[in-house]
Amino acid sequence: MSDGLNERSRQILEAIIEDHIDSAEPVGSRAVTRRHPLGLSPATVRNVMADLEDLGYLCSPHTSAGRVPTEKGYRFYVDTLLKVRPLSDAEQLGIASQYQLKGLPMEELLRQAGQVLSGLSRYAGVVLAPRVATTVFRHIEFVRLSQVRILVVLVTRSGLVQNKLIESDDTPSQSELDQISNYLNQILSGLTLPQIRQKLLEEMSQEKALYDQLLGRALRLSEEAFGGDMEEKVFIEGTSNILDQPEFADVGRMRRLFRTFEQKSQLLDLLDKSQQAQGVQIFIGSESEYHEIEGCSLVTSTYGLRGGAVGSIGVIGPSRMPYSMVIPIVDYTARLITQVLNGTTSQER
Repeated sequence: MSDGLNERSRQILEAIIEDHIDSAEPVGSRAVTRRHPLGLSPATVRNVMADLEDLGYLCSPHTSAGRVPTEKGYRFYVDTLLKVRPLSDAEQLGIASQYQLKGLPMEELLRQAGQVLSGLSRYAGVVLAPRVATTVFRHIEFVRLSQVRILVVLVTRSGLVQNKLIESDDTPSQSELDQISNYLNQILSGLTLPQIRQKLLEEMSQEKALYDQLLGRALRLSEEAFGGDMEEKVFIEGTSNILDQPEFADVGRMRRLFRTFEQKSQLLDLLDKSQQAQGVQIFIGSESEYHEIEGCSLVTSTYGLRGGAVGSIGVIGPSRMPYSMVIPIVDYTARLITQVLNGTTSQER
């Protein structure tokens, strides 16, 4: 057996982890023999628990006679022992019925996905919108805010909206900005961001751009509008559910986690990493490389749009989460969102 675990050790480790998931309490040998028909004495279970602790799968909190799983224990459980039951047709229908997806803008749809995931799992639901750079551009609008400031509104074909402030020493009037918007919408609609940047370079190299004042302004403004990094949008729903978990009774740990929710950069990084492989990805505790979410797990899956744009959805909660329930919910929701978004985009085309 890998990692020196024989079948008996695996059965006892699985029993302890599942009991701890249910109770949030340390699990002792007598509890294991009472709740699980292993045909073993408490003394035998105690000896195996000691071996599992020596191997790093369990630890003893404080002076308790019971044991709790370590991150290594959870990882072995998820990778080797966990039995995930696919959702039945009735369960899938029940999840789908919680969404009011028809006619929703994309951002509202994604926000609702986070809310439903949070409600189903009783943890926090997280959703990363596809990057603007990978989606197809549909519309741009310039709004004159002052003599030096312009609001740029970018809309993708999938429905994502990106707002950006730019400054200009020579801000055109609103009517000129409307003309600029119309021109750019004619030449750029249907292109991805990399294609737009290439198109702008080609337009700026043409001689007419040197002599047409309005065209020159249009290209300079569009260069600022489409230049630089575009903001990535992440929606976090149901964070108050975390407060109900006994692991977060510690105020310091709770503050670190909520700071992560507020800053979002670490979650963005993890959700980006989850897109490097297909299917459900699970980050447990310090595997995420972030101290602030120690003691938490993040279960994610990706959803996709036509044209290759990819986003992520997931659930974040304590490492003591019922993975057998959370994993199929996240997986099915990702597939549902993919179907809905691609249906929407095909209609727009």
